[in-house]
Amino acid sequence: MKIVTLTLNPSLDKHTYTERLLPDKKLRCDEPVYEAGGGGINVSRAIKIMGGESLAIYVAGGPAGEQLEKLLREEGIEQYIIKIEQPTRENLTVIEKSTANQYRFGMPGSEVGEAALKECISVIEELPDEVEFLVASGSLPPGVAEDFYAQLAEIANRKGIKYIVDTSGKALEKTADKGVYLLKPNLGELSQLAGKEEISAIEQEAIAQEIISKGKAEILVVSLGPRGAMLATKDQVEYVVPPTIKQKSTVGAGDSMVAGLVLALSRGENLRDVVQRGVAAGTAATMTAGTELCRNEDVETILEWLNKTDEKGGGIDH
Repeated sequence: MKIVTLTLNPSLDKHTYTERLLPDKKLRCDEPVYEAGGGGINVSRAIKIMGGESLAIYVAGGPAGEQLEKLLREEGIEQYIIKIEQPTRENLTVIEKSTANQYRFGMPGSEVGEAALKECISVIEELPDEVEFLVASGSLPPGVAEDFYAQLAEIANRKGIKYIVDTSGKALEKTADKGVYLLKPNLGELSQLAGKEEISAIEQEAIAQEIISKGKAEILVVSLGPRGAMLATKDQVEYVVPPTIKQKSTVGAGDSMVAGLVLALSRGENLRDVVQRGVAAGTAATMTAGTELCRNEDVETILEWLNKTDEKGGGIDH
């Protein structure tokens, strides 16, 4: 197994539909759909959808944690569960049929104790040599120090594992200070890494390469939402711009992008193709409703469009 994902703050996600959201009324909803959620778990699920394999390491407890395990087992995803007593959180998304508006209710994560964190560190330290990529994705739950992902960076660097991090806030800053293989910030997080309130489109290329020159990451893939992504290394800056599509939901789009990136990296593809697959997967995820991730047929269709556009000189700007 070349790819391992880590999720410290997983969730049991459910989505449903109702005609219209109204206060003080009993709202009739459709039968809910349950899915495993949380940053790294979504990355593993999207990798599976695109024909890849990974090991999903995550923290879970209670009935929701058991259902999470069952759902991932049904999807054929290899998993290692770090058990806690506290129940795994449940999130709810309600889609209003009359307007297609989406309402997302995110619950706080369960506190993760010292024993579970020590087990997590131990598991990462003991990863076999065949593991090439470690993806830490998602927020840190209560009880976890802001430098936890940074601690894992030290382990990954020592073991020669390429560490990919998708998080925010202080956790992002502290991890970047240790130096990682790839970061996937959005523009707001790029500003944060640069120590600025905000940055303009004119500045973003120079700032990205400055962050790389400081050793915070070898590769930056900056998510630009519907405009795709910017790839930055010490030697290059390129843009991948996806086709215009009708968005149904942005849930899981960032995780799908990370899945596309790491899957292509694990296959030894060049960076241009890596970012194209990441953008294709992220864009495909916005084409599905509720909490559903990307569909492989959509990913392949967008990839084909990107390749054709690239051949004409319009898909990737150099």
